[in-house]
Amino acid sequence: MKSKSLLGNIGVQVIIAMIIGALVGFIMGESASIFAPLGTIFIHLIKMLVIPLVLVSIISGAASLGDSPSAGKIGVGTFGFFIVTSGLAVALALVMGIMFTPGAGVDFTAHSSSGLMEVTAEHGALPGVIDTFIGMIPTNVFESLTGGNILQILVFSIFFGIALTKVKGDGAKPIMAALNTVVDAFVWMINCVMIIAPIGVFGLMADSVGTFGFDALEVVFKLFAVFVAAILIYGFVFFPLMVQLFSKVSARQFISAMKKPQVMALSTASSMATLPVNMETCEEDLKVSKATTAFVLPLGATINMSGNAIYYGLVAMFFAQMYNVDLSMTAYAAIIFTSTLGAIGQAGVPGPSFLVVAVLLAAGIPIDGLPLLFALDRVFDMIRTALNITGDAACAVIMDKYTAEQTSN
Repeated sequence: MKSKSLLGNIGVQVIIAMIIGALVGFIMGESASIFAPLGTIFIHLIKMLVIPLVLVSIISGAASLGDSPSAGKIGVGTFGFFIVTSGLAVALALVMGIMFTPGAGVDFTAHSSSGLMEVTAEHGALPGVIDTFIGMIPTNVFESLTGGNILQILVFSIFFGIALTKVKGDGAKPIMAALNTVVDAFVWMINCVMIIAPIGVFGLMADSVGTFGFDALEVVFKLFAVFVAAILIYGFVFFPLMVQLFSKVSARQFISAMKKPQVMALSTASSMATLPVNMETCEEDLKVSKATTAFVLPLGATINMSGNAIYYGLVAMFFAQMYNVDLSMTAYAAIIFTSTLGAIGQAGVPGPSFLVVAVLLAAGIPIDGLPLLFALDRVFDMIRTALNITGDAACAVIMDKYTAEQTSN
């Protein structure tokens, strides 16, 4: 009976699908791409629902929090949490890069001209701080919605949600009730889509492993090993410790509850695709209020990328050591600043991380060997996404404590 219920768990089904998909991809090679449409259909179904879910959830969450005395504290605290944890993630990456020297003795000669992907300085163009903030303000919110510009959608949603709390009388109450109903409807739709998650994950893994195989990983195995170690430290020590110290949830309870969304993040490599599962986990298993969940998690799925920050920092150290580049304190500062800004500015969808080019250029590190890493981006992306959504949940749990305390006072 227990084994039957275990197999009925969506997280277990996804893990089994990942393993089977990897084996099929390894055996069939590039011909495993015939299964790619299964993964594409699954991701498209999730993306179809995620944009409107983010819009409605953020409006609902901002409206619920905006009417409470803790609104300002939650907003500032959430943004502060994301910035500080991303910065510390880069610092951890640099320390581990110095300690374990993953790039020492690596020869990329055979791969630098592999033609897997052309990398130029143009890809490293990273907008300045002012340009980033200006770009967050939509000139046409409908264009932002159709174009999937998550940052602009967030700005509008937060603004509109707060505005609802300023409407005099009870005029906003029907809208609030309708928003909550729409959120529940979207969650039901996404739960239906999640039924085919194992099939979609199988297609994604079979195509990924079949296309790139495991051979390319041998060249950067030490980088991969250090990267995984840094992710584990941050995900299973740092974030749980913060939850233990600054919330009412224990570290053990937090780690146990996060298994399901972490498995989904590993399989989809998308914070946005994992958002519905993460919201459900926070509300049902970690007992985070609906208002805090609806505000913090969609925001985190867009701008909280501590896993990406670790990746950027380690890749910078990797190539600096490979090309024997002596990094100055200015270069280290450039890596931390660019990695943090790049991680915050990257939307939570899977894909090659061209922002790492900006990090390398900022520190004066050659980018010739990057094509191989872009070929392996799916593998790295799966792992760093699992950390990203863990940080989102940790922030929600911690912020919810202060919301509850403010309400009770």
